[in-house]
Amino acid sequence: MDAQSRGRADEIDPADQWVLNPRTGNYELRLADSAAQARPKVTAPRRSPSAPSAPTAPSPGVPKPRRGDPPPGGRRGGRSRKGAGGGGGRRKKALAVTGGVVAFLLVGGAVAGYLYYDHLNGNLSVTDVAGAGTGGFKKDQAINILVIGTDKRTGAGNENYGDKDSVGHADTTILFHVSKDRTNATALSIPRDLITNIPACPTKQPDGSTKTIAPSKGTRFNTSLGQEGRDAGCTMRTVKELTGIEVDHFMMADFNAVKTLSTAVGGVPVCLDKAVNDEEGSHLKLDAGEHRLEGEQALAFVRTRHGFGNNSDLDRIRIQQQFLGSMMREMKSKETLTSPKKFLSLAEAATKSLGVDSGIGSIGKLTDLAGELKGIDTKNITFTTLPVLDNPAEPEGKKATVVVDHALADPLLQMIRGDVSLTEVEKKEQAAKEAADADAKAKQDALLQGTRAAAADVRVSIYNGGGPKGSASTTLNWLQNSKGVQRSSNVGNAPAKVGATQLEYAPNQADQARALADIMGLPATALKVGTADAPAKTPMKLTLGPDFQQPGAPLAAPVPQQLPEDVQRAQADKAICAK
Repeated sequence: MDAQSRGRADEIDPADQWVLNPRTGNYELRLADSAAQARPKVTAPRRSPSAPSAPTAPSPGVPKPRRGDPPPGGRRGGRSRKGAGGGGGRRKKALAVTGGVVAFLLVGGAVAGYLYYDHLNGNLSVTDVAGAGTGGFKKDQAINILVIGTDKRTGAGNENYGDKDSVGHADTTILFHVSKDRTNATALSIPRDLITNIPACPTKQPDGSTKTIAPSKGTRFNTSLGQEGRDAGCTMRTVKELTGIEVDHFMMADFNAVKTLSTAVGGVPVCLDKAVNDEEGSHLKLDAGEHRLEGEQALAFVRTRHGFGNNSDLDRIRIQQQFLGSMMREMKSKETLTSPKKFLSLAEAATKSLGVDSGIGSIGKLTDLAGELKGIDTKNITFTTLPVLDNPAEPEGKKATVVVDHALADPLLQMIRGDVSLTEVEKKEQAAKEAADADAKAKQDALLQGTRAAAADVRVSIYNGGGPKGSASTTLNWLQNSKGVQRSSNVGNAPAKVGATQLEYAPNQADQARALADIMGLPATALKVGTADAPAKTPMKLTLGPDFQQPGAPLAAPVPQQLPEDVQRAQADKAICAK
């Protein structure tokens, strides 16, 4: 570079010379001209995140950047290094992880921007969770990611937080639910001191064998990780049993992640209503007002239990949600999105501090996941906490654990399972939706008006799309042996899960649909009529959903569309001050 030729290379970082051109969307190398000589402009090629880079040579007269400072989206120019793989040099990949997408990597931290290059694969810690979860997210279904912040004290200075030899617990756990249409997300915090049941857990051992950890009843949720050799797959299984929500993947990070990522992003803005001096626990000491926290201060902020509220873990959860929301906003800010230097720092810090399951255990797989999540706006991300009550089994004055408050938790979990957004909707939009729903209901009710076919004439194929195990087989036996629907068949699992039980039929099968709806007790909302008539002897399609309980029993109550007022929630796009 010009500065290098004058012996001042230490004063210029080549990464700082790459600037985003808002007109083209490309990064361009812009060098200061010290000798009144015009230098040509080099533009980083644009490509899709999943496409491999093509070799590029440096433009005449323009020195290439130092090794380690390539342009975002591009690759190093010039000849390949010895041992780098031959050809035009080692190919690189870029992972676009936009702000707020994988911001739930840690107990109060996140990663955004671009994760570059194949060498970052080596930074990832990958765990085989022995069959826990779905094995992989699908493009046409909601995605559930379990984000686990462990309190394992590895790393410089972390032993100061006590219990330095701890194998770690599920200290902070957030179930991140991304909607099927990718427009909104819900982040459900699960209290660490919740009393629950931990199911039997198969875990992979270093020698490749599988060891099953015995189940445990009536114990703290945080012992689902680390204790007795439990891995993140055990926490995934515990969350499924607790919430009824199948987890696709997990991401896990420790104390170091909070420190390194908050530093890499340039600090996380927080606001305090009052001064804090936590000498007993985290040693956080801050005046009232606004602060930008990074490193040890950021970790102390998300760890403190004696600085806010009534010094409980539930108040700490709210503080962590505040920190996460601020981190997400910071990563979507112009200052971060236009800084290649921050991108590189975040990429290194994130992959070094991130543990994942084998289903997303590579930069390529994380790229695919990021592509599914990148469009979610922070205004459509809602934080909430699983509603709990003080444990009634503990004496007054010594209550240290909590139990699920089913009156509030059940409708919340129903909404998440039913893929209902918790984001507040403007009154005008809500009124329009209610009018559309009323019109749709009237049309559906009309579907039930008319003649019914005889049971013997009803043809139907039965699929299980999220109902209890064996539902399709049980329903087939019931229809044939108890209701005379002999022309029914069990097809097995549906190609994809459904939100609720549905019966799909053609217009010329309406009399059969009405008859089956009467037999099964299906509401009008479960009937889905097609646009074209079906050929003779074509069966209807009955897909049993999570609302199906057993043949002959009414379907479960419709998924609520509004949360009870007492359920805690916070929007990721709104800055609030900790109290």
